[in-house]
Amino acid sequence: MISPSTTVAPTHRVLAAELPALIGREVTVQGWLHRRRTLKSVVFLVLRDRSGLAQIVLTGPEATAGVAGHPEETVLQVTGTVTAAPQAPGGAELTSPRVTALSGPAEPPPFDLYRPAVTASLPTILDHAPVALRHPVLRAPHVISAASVAGFREALDGLAFTEIHTPKVVASATESGANVFAIDWFGTRAYLAQSPQFFKQAMVGVFERVYEVGPVFRAEPHDTARHLAQYTSLDAELGFVTDHRDVMAVLREVLAGMTDAVRRRAGDACALLGAALPAVPERIPEIHFARAQELIAAHTGEDPRGEPDLAPAHERWLSEWALREHGSEFLFVTGYPMVKRPFYTHPEPGRPEYSNSFDLLFRGLELVTGGQRLHRHEDYLAALAARGESPEPYTGYLAAFRHGMPPHGGFALGLERWTARLIGADNIRRTALFPRDLHRLTP
Repeated sequence: MISPSTTVAPTHRVLAAELPALIGREVTVQGWLHRRRTLKSVVFLVLRDRSGLAQIVLTGPEATAGVAGHPEETVLQVTGTVTAAPQAPGGAELTSPRVTALSGPAEPPPFDLYRPAVTASLPTILDHAPVALRHPVLRAPHVISAASVAGFREALDGLAFTEIHTPKVVASATESGANVFAIDWFGTRAYLAQSPQFFKQAMVGVFERVYEVGPVFRAEPHDTARHLAQYTSLDAELGFVTDHRDVMAVLREVLAGMTDAVRRRAGDACALLGAALPAVPERIPEIHFARAQELIAAHTGEDPRGEPDLAPAHERWLSEWALREHGSEFLFVTGYPMVKRPFYTHPEPGRPEYSNSFDLLFRGLELVTGGQRLHRHEDYLAALAARGESPEPYTGYLAAFRHGMPPHGGFALGLERWTARLIGADNIRRTALFPRDLHRLTP
């Protein structure tokens, strides 16, 4: 039987995934009505919770009538006996159930959540995200994303990094020349932070090794499948480096930790999406930017030499080359021209037109940017002067370098882009819970 209730007695809740180990016991499950199938004298309910699906069997006319007023997505509590049933999810189901509605009858979702495949368009999914993301296929990328963040933290905690939390409203732009979102801060002009760059560098002078997970904002009017105006950045910075290769070595450990955490924590989600996790080489292959341009010119019929950055097509070609030549889905491209790097980037010794920086390519796309930073106060003043910039907007940032800072460097990894690469998503918005872009501010 089924009955509505405004109060429910305290009970020990069992998850759907736990039922196979509890055959013969009376238990209580709670979740959403995922699917209902009504036969002549039997009603099958499929309940969904965070762990999976549970089947409930109701028999008799009273049972059939009792569930008629509760459509899919109504929240239910069910107490019954766990019975072995090979045809049920997990091989177990609940029989002789007592069903209580914990919510009012749910309105129909924008599309059927019980169907294995999602046929709704991406705009429909994004417009109805709070409900649409209940579909297991749409939820899975975010399970993978959460596991990735856990792996990021685990890896850096293991390397004696300290997690920090920095402001997202700042007085000046982080990357000189980049677009920023301006806001009114109690009558003073301020900006949404493009990155925690200035703060994490300053904190190297306090903790030596720091990391942060948080939102960053880019007011760049991209309208592509690979860009967001707000995304989650996984940042790290470490002191006492020799050069950018020390940063690359830490990044390699982070990638291995993130991949392992996804395997351990989100294996079911990966299987549901058919996501193949990469093998992270003990040493990720690398190629200098100048050499990469030479290879592209020699083998593609295009000559990008003289260009200060890699085109998306060239990133894809280099990734294919790395997989073919080195068996690696990852490739470091080092030594980007200084003209395309922020003013705080350390130049390459002996070739000052290039930098001690890198991008990490993964499955055809730039995933991580990092490198060695300047660490002497006088070098910052010279770098800003060379670009025709006044040091005044950076006074607070530059102050830390007056008091002794070690050689240091770091990197930033875009979480949504990483997840999209893992699952082969056709659009980065599929890996953001509530994406913010050129056109979308709601929900």
